[in-house]
Amino acid sequence: MKITVCGKGGCGKSTVTSLLAKSLAEHGKEVLVIDSDESNFGLHRQLGMELPGDFTGYFGGKEHVLNDMMLSQFSHQFFQETWELKDIPEAYYSFKDGVKLMVSGKIHQANEGCSCAMGTVMSQFVQNLRMKENQFALLDMEAGVEHFGRGIDNSVDLVLMIVDPSYESLQLSKKIGELAESIGKPFYYVFNKVTEENQDMMREAVWKPERIATYLPHDNTILNAGLAGTELQKKTETIEKLADFLISFSGAEEAEHVK
Repeated sequence: MKITVCGKGGCGKSTVTSLLAKSLAEHGKEVLVIDSDESNFGLHRQLGMELPGDFTGYFGGKEHVLNDMMLSQFSHQFFQETWELKDIPEAYYSFKDGVKLMVSGKIHQANEGCSCAMGTVMSQFVQNLRMKENQFALLDMEAGVEHFGRGIDNSVDLVLMIVDPSYESLQLSKKIGELAESIGKPFYYVFNKVTEENQDMMREAVWKPERIATYLPHDNTILNAGLAGTELQKKTETIEKLADFLISFSGAEEAEHVK
């Protein structure tokens, strides 16, 4: 099952992705985390891993990828065959406790150009990635909705939006929900940093409250780990419930596919 994890900047996408990946792995699932945010340098630390090499390196590096794209008038196909999780080269992923982490690419220096190369390679990778039963791919996206414009969400099974207690995030819930529906993808909200004071207000303001999958309470231990850049170790009941929900959803989707 391939899942987009999206939302506005700072809402907690990487935190939820890390905790959810660990929980799914503890349930015996094979998990791939795809870091698709070129400005995110914290996800690997939350998973307790080293940052793997940019996946564009497999195709000769960012400049080579951009050259191939321009020569083909942006129609170049980097994948001639489908891939499985086992096909990812060791040089381009880190691994710990049942979780693989791969990175689309990062902006390493000023004036190196846009992130089009990373986005194109990762979009095609997700499109050509074939998942088996008990396998999950979690795509930690860049902030906002650009990934919908690149078409990467066309190849996932579910869109998971992280909603934090802010006006911007709650307004964005409608746009992301509409974009997901427009491409026929189910979507759910994960409320993050929830308190007794803001929970009702958030629920009333979100676009479709019936799509709320779970509420993650404000947690100083998790916030402090994120501030220090240390591995997230804490297990939470709500993340476990979210993992159970996704496992059940995946099973239902598999059963429907078999029909």
